[in-house]
Amino acid sequence: MARPREFDIDTAVQAAVEVFRAHGFEGASAQMLVDAMGIGRQSLYDTFGDKWGVYLAAVKRYSQDEVRTHAELLTSRDRAIEGIRAMFDRVVAEADRACLGVSSTVEFGCGRPDLVKLREESGATLVRAVKAALALAREQGDIAADLDMDSLAAFLIATIASIRLAARGGAGPAQLSALVDLAMRALR
Repeated sequence: MARPREFDIDTAVQAAVEVFRAHGFEGASAQMLVDAMGIGRQSLYDTFGDKWGVYLAAVKRYSQDEVRTHAELLTSRDRAIEGIRAMFDRVVAEADRACLGVSSTVEFGCGRPDLVKLREESGATLVRAVKAALALAREQGDIAADLDMDSLAAFLIATIASIRLAARGGAGPAQLSALVDLAMRALR
């Protein structure tokens, strides 16, 4: 009879998120993961299959949490344009921490179909939330009527990734805030 799991999967996956954020997939060893997750090596393999399985679980968790937080911020203000700004302000405030979503794209591109599928799913959810905020901002008179919503949503999401990459490259808070200011001006 198999022994029951002696660890909380959610807690273990969250610990793996932090390891992968700090070291990427290639830089994270199985030992780093078991140490951070507080599980034995056999439990890692029994639960996740291999390091790649842990990585997919971590990227999925991270992406879901990020998209949920972005969506909450987008709807957190009376004026949608202020919700958009709040989303960007959070990105800048946390830009010193690596983004697992951006890192996974940089590290693997489109070379891993299972990872691409995860990114597409979370990306579609984020696009819907951003487009809803943009539509409301337009109704409230804060976004130019002649701007294409699909292009605007893609631009805002690309700007989030750009801010995170710039921060990883050493850009400071003033530079990152200037990127946000430019993005917000582009909406008018």
